[in-house]
Amino acid sequence: MMNETQPAFRIGTSGWSYPASAQGSWKGVFYPPGKVDELRYYAERFNTVEINSTFYRPPAPGYVWGWIKKTPADFEFTIKLWQKFTHPGMFQQATGQDPEITQNDVDTFKNGLEPLVKTNKLGCLLIQFPPSFRLVPPNVEGLNRILGYFKDYPTAVELRHRSWSDQSNVTEETLNNYNASLVYIDEPKFYFSIRQDFKTIGPIFYLRMHGRNVEKWFRSKSAAEKYNYLYSSEELDPFITNLNQIKDLRKKLYVYMNNHYAAKAVANAIMIRYKLDLPIDAPFWRGLMEEYPELREFPIKIEEDDSLFEKKSKDTI
Repeated sequence: MMNETQPAFRIGTSGWSYPASAQGSWKGVFYPPGKVDELRYYAERFNTVEINSTFYRPPAPGYVWGWIKKTPADFEFTIKLWQKFTHPGMFQQATGQDPEITQNDVDTFKNGLEPLVKTNKLGCLLIQFPPSFRLVPPNVEGLNRILGYFKDYPTAVELRHRSWSDQSNVTEETLNNYNASLVYIDEPKFYFSIRQDFKTIGPIFYLRMHGRNVEKWFRSKSAAEKYNYLYSSEELDPFITNLNQIKDLRKKLYVYMNNHYAAKAVANAIMIRYKLDLPIDAPFWRGLMEEYPELREFPIKIEEDDSLFEKKSKDTI
């Protein structure tokens, strides 16, 4: 179990499953070799995870119940909204289907959230829009419509175009009308990127850290490459200062690392936890320390015996 001296903080990664067959796999870095129940293993070390698979398809209740059974009672999931709502062009290109939202789409997605609601494991709903989604009347109307669909759920909205900060009064008013929160983003900045400070909008503080791989951000050969970035300890320090300053202003603070390539997100999430005086009791496989010697400055427990992980996995599956 984790030592939670500040239960308000929820610190984790964007996703937990990056298999050996994929570029930037977590196998052999965060997850030890051999058969491991990855979600159980992850949930013994972190208290939340951001689900990205729901961006591509609505969550199936059966799968969601499976997640629930494999995680502790106080573990929370944040769920990324289906791309049909937020990226209609991408949805149409990927599926060839009409991107117009129907009531059935809304009901289907809500149905997938219900197991998490019933078990108090829903952190919030992440509504992410593309960088091209600018503040113009049709898009403001669309945002209002989506927030209306999901007004009964805690929501955090990721807006990436600069127009939303240039007209921050409109942005804040729109979100406040639905008690929605604004996502703070750390990623490479360009002329069209939203400008943000640590001012909090809404009841939740939600930080997504995508990495700062400027060279690969728009030129990567694969989707994984752009997230191949490890934050240094010094780069994290300003975030720690700001998080400590605002921690008493919000009931919940979520920090998700999306620099997922080769478990860099895990390494940085660990660093953030220790910098916030939130140590992790469970041991980590030695491969993580070998891959990221930067972690040696923190008193992390390392398990040298692979067989202990394998035995525990068999006992808990």
